[in-house]
Amino acid sequence: MRGGRSFPVIPLLTGLLLVAWPFLIGFGLTHNSLHWLLPLMAGLLLFRLRQARHHAGPMRYVIQSVALAGIALCVASYLLKAHQWLLLYPVVVNLVMLAVFGGSLWTSMPLVERLARLQDPALSPQGVRYTRVVTRVWCAFFIFNGSVALFTVLRGDLALWTLWNGMIAYILMGTLMAAEWLVRQRVRKKEKRNA
Repeated sequence: MRGGRSFPVIPLLTGLLLVAWPFLIGFGLTHNSLHWLLPLMAGLLLFRLRQARHHAGPMRYVIQSVALAGIALCVASYLLKAHQWLLLYPVVVNLVMLAVFGGSLWTSMPLVERLARLQDPALSPQGVRYTRVVTRVWCAFFIFNGSVALFTVLRGDLALWTLWNGMIAYILMGTLMAAEWLVRQRVRKKEKRNA
């Protein structure tokens, strides 16, 4: 450890775990190997929960909620020997994200505005309005993505579930993030011209 800081191995591992969740669950279900995978996943999520206490930003509670949901599904799956519970994880993550983003619309400062103020504390009134719109767009995305994730669970097709939750959903999320970044640059340029 140099300068009192260590390499964030646990956050990196748990982040990779969450991204790889659909593939790990798909592998575990098809190869009947969840008996050793479940405790490992629950343990890593427990570390993620513990790490979130040191996260000072507005995403702290999102990270904690998602980790708790994953732990609960791992424990329920292990105790009930009903591994289909694990398929609900993407649905639960979207519900948590919707609750956090949507709930923040009823506060004085939506989550996207809080994140924006980390970079620009003196956010303009136009910027504040823009962050509200972005928060609503993310809410719509979580409703759509969560609904499709639930459909893949109810459909019972593990290949479809893995494809959507392990690839397509991430591609759509990345596309939305990139599109929002491009729109944000245009909004900033327009603000500068009008200033």
